[in-house]
Amino acid sequence: MTAKLPPLLGAAFPPAGLSSEETEALLALVHAAETEIAPHAVENDRIGRYPTLSIAALKRSGFLKNVLPKELGGLGLSHRASMEAQLRLALADSSVAQLYKVHDEIVREILTYCPPDLKPRLARALVEDQAIIGLAVAESGRKVDDPLTTTAIPRGDGGFTVTGKKIYTTAAAEADYIATWAYNPEAAGIAENPLAGMQLNLIPPTTPGVTIHRDWDPIGQRATDSGTITFDQVKSDPDWNATIPGQFSPPHASLRYQVGFCAIMIGSAIAALREAAGFVPTKSRPWPSAGVDNAADDPLTRLKAGDLVADLVAAYTLMQSAADLLDAYERGDVDRTELAIPVYAAKVTAHKASLAAASEIYTLMGTRSVARSNGFDRHWRNIRVLSLHDPVAWKQAEIGRHVLTGSQPEPGLYQ
Repeated sequence: MTAKLPPLLGAAFPPAGLSSEETEALLALVHAAETEIAPHAVENDRIGRYPTLSIAALKRSGFLKNVLPKELGGLGLSHRASMEAQLRLALADSSVAQLYKVHDEIVREILTYCPPDLKPRLARALVEDQAIIGLAVAESGRKVDDPLTTTAIPRGDGGFTVTGKKIYTTAAAEADYIATWAYNPEAAGIAENPLAGMQLNLIPPTTPGVTIHRDWDPIGQRATDSGTITFDQVKSDPDWNATIPGQFSPPHASLRYQVGFCAIMIGSAIAALREAAGFVPTKSRPWPSAGVDNAADDPLTRLKAGDLVADLVAAYTLMQSAADLLDAYERGDVDRTELAIPVYAAKVTAHKASLAAASEIYTLMGTRSVARSNGFDRHWRNIRVLSLHDPVAWKQAEIGRHVLTGSQPEPGLYQ
C-alpha cells in the first residue's frame, strides 16, 4: 500500500500529491514534528528565543539535506514538497517552520550563483553534519530597499572583512552558517551596475566579531529569534564565499518567499482549527437556543467551522498550485508573469483565510477558550506577524493592475 501523509483536518483537504520518495521523507519529518517539536511549541513561544531542542530534532529527522539535488546527496525536493514540509512544520510550531523555510530557500538560491567548488562543500555540511543555514540581509534603513551599508572588503587571501549591522536575522541566531549579504565597494563593474557589488558569505555565528544581540521581542513568531546581529571586522573564510561576483538572487526568488509564507500561515491556521476541534466537543458549552447537549452539535458552530475550513482548503489548493508553478518556471514552461500573478492570488487568499481562522476559533469555542493557559492566541499572533511580510494590499493592487492594464510585474525584493 502506498504511504500517505496524515490527514490535515479529516478528509477536508486534498491529497498532497507528492512522489512516493518525497512522501517517505515527509513522513519522517511529520513524526519528528509531532513527537519532538510540537511538545515544545508553547514554551518556545513563551521564552521567545531560538528553539534549540526543536531544531536538534529537525536535524535528526534527516530532512535538511533533502533540498539538495540528488547528485549532491539530497532528494531534489519539488516546491510542492517543500511547501508541504513548511506547512506540516507549522502545524507543530510556526517558528520552526520559518527557520526551515529560510534554510530551504537560501540553499536553493546559493546553488544557482555560488562558485562551483562550494557546492560539494555545502552538500557535505548538510548531508554529513546536518547543518542548517540562517540569513542576515535586512538593514534598518529609512526605506526597505535602501542600499546595503554592511560592507565586505576583499582581503588578500580571497576572503572578505565584513562590517555592519543586520536586523530580522531569521534562523541565524544558532545556525551553523549565517548567509550574510554585504556590499563590496571594490567589485568590478559597480559603476555600471551597483548589484555587481553584492557579496554573500557563509559565516559561522561563533566567528570572532559576530555579536548576536538576542533582542527579538515581537508579539508572534517569537522563537525565530530574528533580532539584531552586528559584524565587527569579521574575517570570512574564502572557502565559504557564496557568490560569483556580479551574480545575485534569481528573478523568481521573491515569489518563492511568498509561497512559503502562505504555507506557514495556512499550517498555523489548521493547527488553530485542530485545537478548536478538540476543545468544542469536550469543553465548550452549547448555547441554550441550539437545543443540543453538546456544542459540537450546535448548527451555528458547525456552520462557522465549515466556512473557515472551506476557505483554508481553497487557500491550500492555491498555495500548492503556485508551488507547482515555481517548478514550471524553473523548467522554462511559464514566464515570470504567469508565475507571479497566481502567487499574489495565493498570498491574498492565505492571508484572509488564515487570519480569519485563527481569530474565529474563539467563536467556535466560547469564553472558556480565552484562558491564557490554553495558549490558543499564539496562532493568531504568529499569523499576524507573518502576514506583514510582503503586504497583502500591494499583492491585491498588483493583480488588479495586471488585469486592468496588462502590466508585467517586475522582479524585486518583494514583487
